[in-house]
Amino acid sequence: MRKPFIAGNWKMNTDSHSSVSLAKAISSGTQHVAGRSVDVAVIPPFVYLQAVASALSASSIAVGAQDIYIEPKGAFTGEISAAMLKDVGCSYALCGHSERRHVIGETDEMVNKKVKAALAGGLLPILCVGELREERESDKTAEVVTRQLKNGLADLGDEKVSAITIAYEPVWAIGTGLTATPQQAQEVHSLIRELISRIYDSRLADALRIQYGGSAKPDNAAELMAQPDIDGLLVGGASLKADDFLEIIKTVV
Repeated sequence: MRKPFIAGNWKMNTDSHSSVSLAKAISSGTQHVAGRSVDVAVIPPFVYLQAVASALSASSIAVGAQDIYIEPKGAFTGEISAAMLKDVGCSYALCGHSERRHVIGETDEMVNKKVKAALAGGLLPILCVGELREERESDKTAEVVTRQLKNGLADLGDEKVSAITIAYEPVWAIGTGLTATPQQAQEVHSLIRELISRIYDSRLADALRIQYGGSAKPDNAAELMAQPDIDGLLVGGASLKADDFLEIIKTVV
C-alpha cells in the first residue's frame, strides 16, 4: 500500500520569522503522525531552507527545494546545486513545477536534466506535470501529460524512477480557486499510472506515488484523497496557514 505524501509548496512567500514559526506549528501538529501514517514535507523559499530545516530537525517532516540547477558546481550565478540543497537539509526537490515551465520558460528537456541532477545529488525529485486551461478545453490533457511524463523520465531506469514522486497539477487550477473534480483528477492519475506501467512495468506503476496539486484545500482534500490513484497532495496557498495544512494532513491519517 502506498503511504500518503502531503507536501506544502510555500512558493515566494514567508519571511525569516514566519517561515520558522510556520514550520514549528506544522511540526507540533503532526508529531504523532508524520513519518508513520503519512509522509509530510514543506518546501520553503531557498533563503529560508536552512532555518526551516533546523526548526524541523527533531521532527519527521522533510524539507524540499522549489527548484534545482542541472550542474553540480561552477560559474552559474544565481543557481543552486543538489549538493548545496543537501547541505542545508533538503530531501526533496521540485522539478518542472508549472510556474517554472510557464512563467520561467523551462522546457521538458531542462526538467529532465533537473530530475537527473536531483537523483545524482541524492535528492528525491517531485516531477510536476499538467495541462493549461486551453489544452484541457482542446481535449489535449492526455497528450500534454504523456509528453511531459515521457520527456521528464527520459533515459531513467526502473531503480531511479522508483525514487520519484509524480505531481499532477492542472495549471488552470493553480492559484485560481478552481479545482479539478475528484473524477477529473483521478482520470489523469490513472493515465499516469498506466503510462508508467507501459514504459516500465506494473510493479513500479503500483508502487509509484502520484500527488494532486491544484488548489487543494481542507474542504476538498478528503474527497481527492479518496480516489484510488491519488496518493498525496502538493499544496500551495493552504500550506501557508498551519491550521489549514494540518486539516489537510488529518484527512489521510
